[in-house]
Amino acid sequence: MSASSFKESLALYRRVMRYLLPHWKIFTVSTLAMVVAAATEPAFASLMKPLIDGGFVEKSREAIIWTPLAIVGLFVVRGVATYVNEYASAWLTGQLVERLRTEMFERMQTLPMAYFDAHPSGNTLSRIVSETTQVSDAGFNVITVTVKDGLTIVGLLGLLLYTDWRLALICFAVMPVVAVCVRYVSSKLRKLSRKNRQDQAQMTQIVSEVIACQSDVRVYQGEAQEMHRFGKSAEAMRRNQIKRRATNAASTGITQLLIAVALAVILYFAGVLAQTANFSAGDFMSFLTAMLMLFAPLKRITGISQNMQRGLAAAESVFEFLDQTPERDTGSHVLQETRGELTLRDVSFFYPGAEHPALDGISLEIRAGETLALVGASGSGKTTLASLLARFHEPTAGEILLDGRPLREYTLASLRSQIALVSQNVALFDDTIAANIAYGRTDVSQQQLVEAARAANALEFIEALPDGFATVIGEDGSRLSGGQRQRLAIARAILKNAPILILDEATSALDTQSERLVQSALENLMRGRTTVVIAHRLSTIERADRIVVMERGRMVESGAHLDLMARGGIYAHLQKHSTLPSVD
Repeated sequence: MSASSFKESLALYRRVMRYLLPHWKIFTVSTLAMVVAAATEPAFASLMKPLIDGGFVEKSREAIIWTPLAIVGLFVVRGVATYVNEYASAWLTGQLVERLRTEMFERMQTLPMAYFDAHPSGNTLSRIVSETTQVSDAGFNVITVTVKDGLTIVGLLGLLLYTDWRLALICFAVMPVVAVCVRYVSSKLRKLSRKNRQDQAQMTQIVSEVIACQSDVRVYQGEAQEMHRFGKSAEAMRRNQIKRRATNAASTGITQLLIAVALAVILYFAGVLAQTANFSAGDFMSFLTAMLMLFAPLKRITGISQNMQRGLAAAESVFEFLDQTPERDTGSHVLQETRGELTLRDVSFFYPGAEHPALDGISLEIRAGETLALVGASGSGKTTLASLLARFHEPTAGEILLDGRPLREYTLASLRSQIALVSQNVALFDDTIAANIAYGRTDVSQQQLVEAARAANALEFIEALPDGFATVIGEDGSRLSGGQRQRLAIARAILKNAPILILDEATSALDTQSERLVQSALENLMRGRTTVVIAHRLSTIERADRIVVMERGRMVESGAHLDLMARGGIYAHLQKHSTLPSVD
């Protein structure tokens, strides 16, 4: 391990440990319990001398009685200390994992939309759910093993020195060789653990995608393809696990071999000492017991590097996520209410890595209460423009104003409180209908829910359900039809009663009956609001106060439906060739 790598690991470890500092009292209790438990190991080995010399050599009745009783008492103390240590360790580890997960979830909700565009959801999911648990391996679990087993080793080595320093020196000669072995293995395990984390995130992503796209996988018969993808991921994880275990096993095996060689040499010289010096059978038994008891803690100490490196690799990933730059909230003005007057001045926007702009020099004024329709082919910039209005992205150039003030001067929370969004991809949660309609609010009465559902033409189907508003709709509203899901989203927007409304293909892919119900609900929703409609049904586009035609990120036409048709330009061409959806 290089000096820079060691410094990085130390910095990571210190950062993990800072999460435990608020709980220093529990930490102290756990540490004291570890010290007591560790002290019982050399104490047990030292009891072998009076037991052998007094009980078996000298035939002392007192030694035969009190030594076994002392051993029982010692193990009672050890049992209590171990229980206290394990309980405190579990409590501290739980606190560490909970706090990390909470901070990561909180940070996730503050990240800019660009982060989610660039990072697979499975990677984020793996970090929050799995890697936080692995971080605990680099936290208190490592301390438990290191302190407890470290003190045990020190105590046993002290007993060896006390019993016979010459034999103890043989043990000490082995330790530098073991240290070099552990250092090499730790570096290799760190790399393997980092690779395992990446493989695990990839597997999570594959499973997540297949669950979300289950119908497409089956219709297009992609099972074999997905099995191949999953198989490659599983194979990579299997190979990595074998490499990690093999590396760890090799380290443990070499360490144990070195200790066995040292033990063989000790046994030889102990036999020589027994003939030439004052070295009793009890001394030999005590020394041998302490020597043999060193095996288990030494094995755990040498094996802890695997858990530590895996935990540090996870910590590296977790802290990388926590250190992501949150969404910029540059505004200081709190928007209490708005007229809904929007102005775009020479607005351009590039997606990261894109060669061409998604928006190129857009200048546009949207009057308060006006319904503006954006039409154009896919990729023309319609949805991008709408996302800029809610500050999901920031313009690369130019600026957007609301009521004459730049959007960046408003706080994000107050700006978005004035906007309602209904899109084609309706966002619903595995909760009750009432909770989905009232999402984001806690002060909604039953009467308000009913009125919002009625205005969205959703009340009839809601009341027909067995549990009414208390019906749980399943993940992403899977127990409802497409039209029902859209009407719940509209009811949510109606309940919010925001002065600015964005409709992003809100009725596409609906059947005729659902489309009519949703269209009627949208008309109720749009009344009196500044509305931006993206490639909506032709009936809504025709009723819009103004239509803006977009092509390759530019505005190419603007006007009312009849005016644009009369010009015979791009809009008329789109209509003629049925590029725009019409009423069934």
